[in-house]
This record gives sequence, C-alpha cells and structure tokens, in this order.
Amino acid sequence: MSQTVDRALSILPLLAEGPADLGQVADRLGVHKSTALRLLRTLHEHGLVYRQSDQRYRLGARLFALAQEAMENLDIREIAHPHLVRLNEQTGHTVHLAVHEENEVLYIDKVESRYPVRMYSRIGKPVAITVAAVAKLLLADLPEAERRALADKLDYPLYTARSTANATAFLRELELVREQGWATDLGGHEESINCVAAPVRGADGRVVAAMSVSAPNVVVTAEELLTLLPLVRRTADDISGEYSGRTPVRDPA
Repeated sequence: MSQTVDRALSILPLLAEGPADLGQVADRLGVHKSTALRLLRTLHEHGLVYRQSDQRYRLGARLFALAQEAMENLDIREIAHPHLVRLNEQTGHTVHLAVHEENEVLYIDKVESRYPVRMYSRIGKPVAITVAAVAKLLLADLPEAERRALADKLDYPLYTARSTANATAFLRELELVREQGWATDLGGHEESINCVAAPVRGADGRVVAAMSVSAPNVVVTAEELLTLLPLVRRTADDISGEYSGRTPVRDPA
C-alpha cells in the first residue's frame, strides 16, 4: 500500500513539469502501463489529475483548489492568532477561530480561558454545526441555494431545549445572522456555555473565518457576555483588515 501511494504521489511532480501521456508516466515510474493507468485513474477520480482530449494528463483543478484552501487557512490562522491572544487577555474567556471546509465547520485555533472551568473543544474538531455561533456565521454567508440545500441535509440533534430544531428554524436563524453580521449560541449546545461570534472577511467581503468568545455561565452570564460583542466585532474587523491587506499591521498594545 505504501508503495502504491508513493508511486501515485510521484506522478504529481511529473505532471507539474507539463502534460504527459501514459507511456511517459509509466517510464518515469518504472512500471507497466497498466499499473500507471490504474494510478492515473485513481488520481483522476479525486480531481488531482485531468485527462486532456489528446489523451495526455495534467494536474487537476482540485489540486490547485486544495493548495489554495490550505494556504488561505494557514494564513488566516497565523494572522488571527495575535488578535485572539489579545482578546483573551482582555476578556479572560476562551477564544476560537473556525473555518468552513467541505460540509464541516472546524476549529483551527483556540486560546484557553484563564478560569479553571475549561471547554472541551479542540483544534481540528468539527463544531456542532446547527447550533455553534461560528458555524452560523460561516453558513449564513453561503448563497441562498447552497444554504437551503445544506439545511435540508443536516440532522438537528436536540442537545438542549435551546437547540435549533429543524431546517426551517435553522434557515431563519441564518438569515438573521446574515442581516445583523454576528451570531450567538446561548445554551444551544451545552446549557451552561454561551458564545458570541463575529465574521472575518476577505478582500471580496466574503466570510473566510469566524471567531468567538465563549464562557460558562458560572463565570459570566449570557447578558454580561453579550456586552463583549462590540469588542469581539472590532477584533474580527482588525483581523479582516490585516488579512485582506486593507489596514497596516499594528504592534500589540
């Protein structure tokens, strides 16, 4: 299996040099044409290579999309992190950064609360997509047809009495979030945890990430947490400006 993976991956730098036919790929790998064809078909199925009308193969669009997505997510995390740390120092609460990938919303950064009561969220872990504030922001920015299609496919687990119950309620919530430009999760996933979130936007105005401040109600009430919303939104705006190149990088205060 490892040899097969190694051979398949060896095709990509070959095609980066330019289109190649089956014989050229087989020769470069030192394998029979049938083996090379099997590898190319697998890569083609995943969009990593594309077969042209002249029967030569080139790198596929999916490969470029993956590279671009990886670069954007790496950049946004690197740019956002100092801002997240500063917000954490100002509030003392847990701060998250999340992105939308495929059909999931994932945390890509987290700064822990200074309080002894901690959240169990982890970097790389999907959020509860129907209730999380960061998920609402990211999905609200999708075109309407995509929002409706996604809402129809989702399950709606009732984590608490405040959880979103169905697609109709979810779409209504996304529309509200889209209009107001921020989102909350007030006990929708865990009764004892509240969260306020704001969007990070790229140069084109689209939402590329969402950041949030979360706290248990034994530390701060939902009403008190909501008073931090202006600060959360300013932080998100600062990240947006730096990410899109609209504002200069400022030294931490």
